[in-house]
Amino acid sequence: MKKIILTGGGTAGHVTPNIALLPRLRALDYKISYIGSCQGIEKGLIEKENIPYYAISSGKLRRYFDPKNFSDPFKVMKGYLQARHLMFKLKPDVVFSKGGFVSVPVVLAAKHAGIPVIIHESDITPGLANRLAIPSATRICCNFPETLSRLPEGKAVVSGSPIRRELLEGDRTKAFTYTGLKPGQPVILIIGGSQGSQVINEAVRKLLPALLPSRQIIHLCGKGNLDPALAGTAGYIQYEYINEELADLFAAADLVISRAGANAICELQALAKPNILIPLSKAASRGDQILNARSFEKQGFSYVLEEENLSEETLSAAIAAVWKDREQYIAAMKESRKTDAVEIIVGLIEDLRKK
Repeated sequence: MKKIILTGGGTAGHVTPNIALLPRLRALDYKISYIGSCQGIEKGLIEKENIPYYAISSGKLRRYFDPKNFSDPFKVMKGYLQARHLMFKLKPDVVFSKGGFVSVPVVLAAKHAGIPVIIHESDITPGLANRLAIPSATRICCNFPETLSRLPEGKAVVSGSPIRRELLEGDRTKAFTYTGLKPGQPVILIIGGSQGSQVINEAVRKLLPALLPSRQIIHLCGKGNLDPALAGTAGYIQYEYINEELADLFAAADLVISRAGANAICELQALAKPNILIPLSKAASRGDQILNARSFEKQGFSYVLEEENLSEETLSAAIAAVWKDREQYIAAMKESRKTDAVEIIVGLIEDLRKK
């Protein structure tokens, strides 16, 4: 029997590409196991897929001072020992890692057990966890051509990001039934990430009086960020978080305003949705979202509005500009869809399994 271990966690972006691989791996009769953290977001997402889930100790690798920096290395070492035990127990043919701190001990354990490892890097520049894991990888997949120069020669391939098939099969009619909005009026979908974005939420809500006469708004504002004062506002619907209905909301959207996480923007590209990207600022991140967004802007897929320049006026101007040129954005994204990330990655998995 063919066996594979998937790993990755910490954010949904480190899990959903793994989930996108599941139908194809199941069709090829792989026995699939998942290694993640004890309490991360990945646990609930993977258990819904009816896949055996193995939790290991996981410490965070920080670039700043924190008292936990003294204890977390011991958590990582414990996680490595647990992962090593699982390698001998599960005997996988291949390990596929989507990144996140929990993946580091898994990748190291796989290498030391002689098991080939494929890593997927979503951003233009590899994150810290993947930088630590890359020397132990057999092959490395990435989303952007610009990333190849940052990876070991001969190991890397531009695969794109695996997209969940169900995300491409949304039902516009169901979205209007679910939200109560009207089918005849354009819809703007705002996605600020799983935690939401205060600066995006504020800019959107201040702009509502100008937008609502001609647009409808679906606002995914993040946990704890609902505005009770706006409940019942005609043409505006807000949710903390959406899971199963997200594909339908995408199908209803005529324009999307989003952060610039790599998986999120690859989903927009796959769906060919005209979009405005508002990347996390360098003050709040390592700058990867800015690089991701600029790459998409250069390819004609996105309009980029940096957080430092976000205001009612600039957001209004961005919406007007993208709406005017929306057909050009759609055409550019449709023209670019020449590769199937799931097939490329599963092909690499099959090749390594046979060696």
